Amino acid sequence: MELERVVLSASQKALRVNLNLDIYGTFAEIGAGQEVVRHFFRAGGASGTIAKAMSAYDKDFSDAIYGKETQGRYVCKPRLVNMLNHEFRLIEERLNRKDHFSKKFFSFADTFATINYQKTSQGHGWMGMKFQTDPAKEPNVVILHARLHEPDVLLQQATVGVLGVNLLYGCYFFFNKSKELLLSLYDNLTRDQVEIDMIQVAGPDFEHVDNRLLSLQLVKNGMTDAVIFSPDGRNLQAADVLYKKNILALRGSFRPVTKVNIDMILNGMKLFEKEYRVDGENIQVLFEITLNNLRAEGDIDEQDFLDRADILCSLGQTVLVSNYSKYYKLVEYFSKYTNKRMGIIMGTNMLLELFNEKYYRDINGGILEAFGILFSRDMKIYLYPWKNMDTGELLTTANCPIHPRLKPLFDYLVYNKRLVDITGANSNILDIYSMDALDMIKAGCPGWEDMVPAYVDTIIKDNKLFGFDPDNKPTPNYQPPSKRLKEQKSQRLTPN
Repeated sequence: MELERVVLSASQKALRVNLNLDIYGTFAEIGAGQEVVRHFFRAGGASGTIAKAMSAYDKDFSDAIYGKETQGRYVCKPRLVNMLNHEFRLIEERLNRKDHFSKKFFSFADTFATINYQKTSQGHGWMGMKFQTDPAKEPNVVILHARLHEPDVLLQQATVGVLGVNLLYGCYFFFNKSKELLLSLYDNLTRDQVEIDMIQVAGPDFEHVDNRLLSLQLVKNGMTDAVIFSPDGRNLQAADVLYKKNILALRGSFRPVTKVNIDMILNGMKLFEKEYRVDGENIQVLFEITLNNLRAEGDIDEQDFLDRADILCSLGQTVLVSNYSKYYKLVEYFSKYTNKRMGIIMGTNMLLELFNEKYYRDINGGILEAFGILFSRDMKIYLYPWKNMDTGELLTTANCPIHPRLKPLFDYLVYNKRLVDITGANSNILDIYSMDALDMIKAGCPGWEDMVPAYVDTIIKDNKLFGFDPDNKPTPNYQPPSKRLKEQKSQRLTPN
């Protein structure tokens, strides 16, 4: 049985680092004071750890040391990276390796903006470590973005101090256990104090770590509600991706992505681009996977998640992983970064769930409160037709079976064009279901290749994704899940 990790206080962690004679480096902090290095000074034995501590608080001094940022911002990732690289380079230049042959150098940096006096802006910032785990090794880099939720400057400064100690300690004592490093960032802290919404690692000791899995862990462990990563698998900060963008999102399991998913996004995009207040050069498309989708078969299967991510990334898509089971929460999240027109593409079956009052039992105002949040923003729903497996009928806004009590609300949204049908859907692919494709892949049955976009079948086969095994023998008399469900339903309706 694995022993539970003992959580040390910030002062205990700082002292343990200080007593390690091989850990040696610099601290550079901007914006929230020198809250991190303060812990190491107070713990005792700091002379064996701290080569230099500084705060280039004045903007002109900061620019003179680290150079000007192209966007003129100081609380940003490029500024943090410049700080880390500059300070680490100075350590190597100014300290003779012959005299410090056993030292594992590090540079710690952070740049934060705390809450303003009027309490109209949220505190946030960047924090990072560039560090060696062996004097002969190239350095690793860990970078994170955090949002500060406390309503007081002094409280936020104290939180930055504890978070920084946790990061430095974790980098040296948990560098070979990335999940443990991530969890340790919240030692002596809570989500009410700080939200970590982006983390990225690189270097020789993290070669085996997939940054997308770290993103998933952030959401899974409740450290944040949503993370974004790019087509090349890099973890991204939401503001950098969504700020003042026209956002078009498609939610799904993408297990695997099918021709229907691609048809939905292509036809939805055609409508969205024609919308008033939509700039075709300023659209951000997101493929969203919720934790509920990832937990479809119990606990989250990390390899299954990476399989989905690999396919979407190979198609050049930006992926959002969220804990927002309800759409109005997703739109609230988008609204933190943009006031531009937004769009959500969904199938008719998902729309029926959206209009199900049971979906909103946990909020006081029920469906009306949720829809007030959803449609008070500049947002449209683009409805993709759904094919009824039993009758072959296509469900659209014209014949969608909405409960009579909610039909006036539905009609209002349709009349005001907040709910729009996607026309031009490829009728030849409407009977494709991802559950069928997945089941056929696992069962070794041919035919699933025609359900997925071009080249996706090759990617699945070459990388053996979703349980694909070239040695699998096709199941005799195989029937896909959708057909089995249809026959079961037909049998239940047939009188004895």
